[in-house]
Amino acid sequence: MPEAWAPVRPETPPAPELLYWNAELADELGLDAGQTDKGELARLFSGADIPEGAQPIAQAYAGHQFGGLSPSLGDGRALLLGEVTDRNGQRRDIALKGSGQTPFSRRGDGKAAVGPMLRELIVGEAMQALGIPTTRALAVTTTGEPVYRERPLPGAVLTRVAASHLRVGTFQYFAIRGETAMLNKLADYTIARHYPQLAGRDGRHLALLAAVAERQAALIARWMHAGFIHGVMNTDNMALSGETIDYGPCAFMDAHYPGTVFSSIDHQGRYAYGNQPAIAQWNLARFAETLLPLISPDDPAAAVPAATEIVEGFEDLYQRRWLEQARRKLGLEGERDDDQALADDWLMLLAAHGVDHTLAWRYLADEAEGKGERLAALFPSPDALTPWLKQWHARHVPRTRRPPDIAAAMRRESPLYIPRNHLVEEALDAASERGDMGPTLKLLEALHQPFAERDGLDRYAQPAAAELAEGYRTFCGT
Repeated sequence: MPEAWAPVRPETPPAPELLYWNAELADELGLDAGQTDKGELARLFSGADIPEGAQPIAQAYAGHQFGGLSPSLGDGRALLLGEVTDRNGQRRDIALKGSGQTPFSRRGDGKAAVGPMLRELIVGEAMQALGIPTTRALAVTTTGEPVYRERPLPGAVLTRVAASHLRVGTFQYFAIRGETAMLNKLADYTIARHYPQLAGRDGRHLALLAAVAERQAALIARWMHAGFIHGVMNTDNMALSGETIDYGPCAFMDAHYPGTVFSSIDHQGRYAYGNQPAIAQWNLARFAETLLPLISPDDPAAAVPAATEIVEGFEDLYQRRWLEQARRKLGLEGERDDDQALADDWLMLLAAHGVDHTLAWRYLADEAEGKGERLAALFPSPDALTPWLKQWHARHVPRTRRPPDIAAAMRRESPLYIPRNHLVEEALDAASERGDMGPTLKLLEALHQPFAERDGLDRYAQPAAAELAEGYRTFCGT
């Protein structure tokens, strides 16, 4: 589909050096880099050298950004190097981010700094370990030149691995231009790539909408349980594969509060933690609009009721997915009608007292074994917690599992280690200011096994002091 991309050559960095190499991911991709010189890897994954046979491209897409439509966006600082088939037989995109200007750069320089690229590495690896579908970083290289933002910063290129880079915005790009034939080709390609069970079926375009809705509902439910805030849920940042993509001003919540916003550019709180399910549904509606001429070619308006039913059903899809995980995190057996209320009351309790989201869920497992000291210490007084705990204990009667088994199962669902914002900033500052990757590597050590409590990692489980957490803001880095 040549209309969907433009050929581009990465800019040659003056002195590329390999800052991080994801050996585990490289092995998953079937890339044998064991005998490859680090300098060669740095040149390959900074854009200085192009793999043999590769024809790099920048992809076109549109998108609603904070609710406003931008008809022409595209990869402004990224390019697709190519695809590989991993050890599981799955096709994966290999892309460079920060490799220079493209035809879609507009007024940007197409470059990236070390800090934002390491943030994407850290958060992506954390999401992977948490079991949340995500793009990942294969490599981060420094370029040997500064990039200019508020001040000069060391430049870097990230190598991103994704199931694909197909976005809601990709479909919007052609829908805006009335290019139905291209939409048809794009839909068939998306189905072949991500939903092959739908290929050739009558009604496959409506089924595609339903399949994307299902994956997004599952994804957002996992985000919400993890306390993850994407920060910039524009339609061009909604991947049709169901992966989390484009880690810009993302962050994890400490104290549970639905209105939490970290992004410096989200002035109205559109993408606040508690708004994420509704925004995903809104984005899904924009995707549905692009599919109408495919669902009913002779009369697109006739497709509106069926598409609307799927979009409106997203809320129930999401709620079911969320409650499934909530039951596991609460250690519940079976299903009861009042489980939703029990879970909702728990979250309202956390919000009312500003309790740490991650530790509250984690320490609730202690309570299952009759060891509630750590959980109680999170609350201002025992009285705040007691009424809800009585309901929770009552819900566990009768039970068929031993308390230690219930607690162990709960801990497999509720992590102890997440990318705490102060620790991420500490790691980024060390790497950017001093070239010290030690804090990043130590943080990744904790995050790669988020559910396993380990000696010597206490500081990686604790939230920031109140004075550090107050007013914390994240930035896109563009």
